[in-house]
Amino acid sequence: MSTPPASLTTTATSGAGPIVVRDLTVVFGRRTALDGVDLLAQPGRRIGLVGENGAGKSTLLRAIAGALSPLAEASGAIETPDDLAYLAQEPPFADADTVADVLDTTLRPLRDAVSAVERLAEELDDPEQAAAYERALEYALAHDAWDADRRALLAAEQLGLSGLEPDRAVGSLSGGQRTRLALATLITRRPAALLLDEPTNHLDDDAIAVLTAFLRDLTGVVLLASHDRVLLDDVCTDLIDLDPVGPGSDGHGSRRYGGGWSAYEAARAEARRRWEATYAAEQEELDRLRAATRIGTGAIAQGRGPTDNDKFIHAFKGANVERAHARRVKDASRRLETAEREQVRKPPAPLTLKVGALTDRVSGAGPVVVVRDLLVPGRLRRSRLDVAAGEHLLVTGANGSGKSTLLGVLSGRLPEAAWSGRVEVHARRVAELTQDPVFGDPTLGAEATYRAAVGEQQAQERPLRSLGLLHARDHTKPVALLSVGQRRRLDLAIAVATGPDLLLLDEPTNHLSLTLVGELEEALQASPGTVVLASHDRWLRRRWSGATLDLSAP
Repeated sequence: MSTPPASLTTTATSGAGPIVVRDLTVVFGRRTALDGVDLLAQPGRRIGLVGENGAGKSTLLRAIAGALSPLAEASGAIETPDDLAYLAQEPPFADADTVADVLDTTLRPLRDAVSAVERLAEELDDPEQAAAYERALEYALAHDAWDADRRALLAAEQLGLSGLEPDRAVGSLSGGQRTRLALATLITRRPAALLLDEPTNHLDDDAIAVLTAFLRDLTGVVLLASHDRVLLDDVCTDLIDLDPVGPGSDGHGSRRYGGGWSAYEAARAEARRRWEATYAAEQEELDRLRAATRIGTGAIAQGRGPTDNDKFIHAFKGANVERAHARRVKDASRRLETAEREQVRKPPAPLTLKVGALTDRVSGAGPVVVVRDLLVPGRLRRSRLDVAAGEHLLVTGANGSGKSTLLGVLSGRLPEAAWSGRVEVHARRVAELTQDPVFGDPTLGAEATYRAAVGEQQAQERPLRSLGLLHARDHTKPVALLSVGQRRRLDLAIAVATGPDLLLLDEPTNHLSLTLVGELEEALQASPGTVVLASHDRWLRRRWSGATLDLSAP
């Protein structure tokens, strides 16, 4: 009789307890999203989940929230406080609900708790009512229920929602407005445990500042997945890396790091250094063992043939040498087999972005980009822009200010009929990384698309696999089946391989893993070519050392 598969057990406990995950495994068909994950998140800890795209961050949050897809098979055990809130990447409001409905739903249990405390305070002589009073009071105090209405109004004002009509349907709100409305409900509710999946998506800097202050003030458990490195740095007390690549924070597989993003980067760099040193030492030992398996008898016993014609003694000694040789070779072979089986994986080479130098036709002293009186009706107006050879320019501005439009004009993606003015681009090769790349034939595999774009010679000199941007298992997958992040990696690989003189990047950190983002930023800083980059990324903007153009400025 076969043993039935284990299932996921979940337990909700009252009060402000921890989140405990034991041996959680989640499988979707043939793909294992999480494999034996353990997690302990105590009240007062704000834990960030990081890792490569597809490492299981969102899956872990959904499992804890009890929101896994019906297609998922899960096993393990999860324990959470019963007062748990989960904000997915898409807020869970019904389109037909109004703004007032959402806020009323949030405030109702808090108002009910205050009413219960006031009502039960007059019936404390009854033991049952006294116990109910204690529970209601504990809940009201934990959620600061008496201040809930004021918090709701203040949150709406701070998040720019006070101008919304109460009867406005949620379905008519923008993505940013829906996210801010969801954030307002969380600030009002103050749950004992909070799960957040990419909470800064669609938020501007002011709204993110409100979110940051709220999370730092929350006394319960916070577990969040985010690509926002500034949020991870400003908020998190711990980071957990769900990506299994590398030796871990302690050299033995631990994935938990104390502190925020800066501390994580420093610890990860040290782990990388240890990894490289261990790999180098093991390769030296493997070379020594391989040489030992090839040792000859001359290395065991030096000497010349018999001079006294005593063939028997010489043969006897020779047999001993042969036996010693066999023992040494066998021992070396055994140790070689063990060492090869247990050796650490070779550290993957970091991304190196190589942008070619400008050609003589550009005349090094002159600008690469010249813009005068550019007008794209309804989208962009720019009277002047000059970008010198080798300059790195960061383009910033609010949504709708024209960042992507400017890059489209410079790359030629936006036809001349769509704009007026004077635009000159003096570059031999121009490459543009768009937010959602489009390739000629979506049925072609990723590697075939790469070869078609960069040419056979360049593809042989710099194969797609050498760039480390796309997993080998995805090289034959049709482009149409790649995720947005995978398509962006493929597009970035094409841009890197073609060696452009002018590189245009539109939100290059979107949909990329934080590891790759860091390597990309370092490569950009070291690039000798001309780069024009548009980004909302706060971490990148804070550390940008080149010129900056704010399209929101008058």
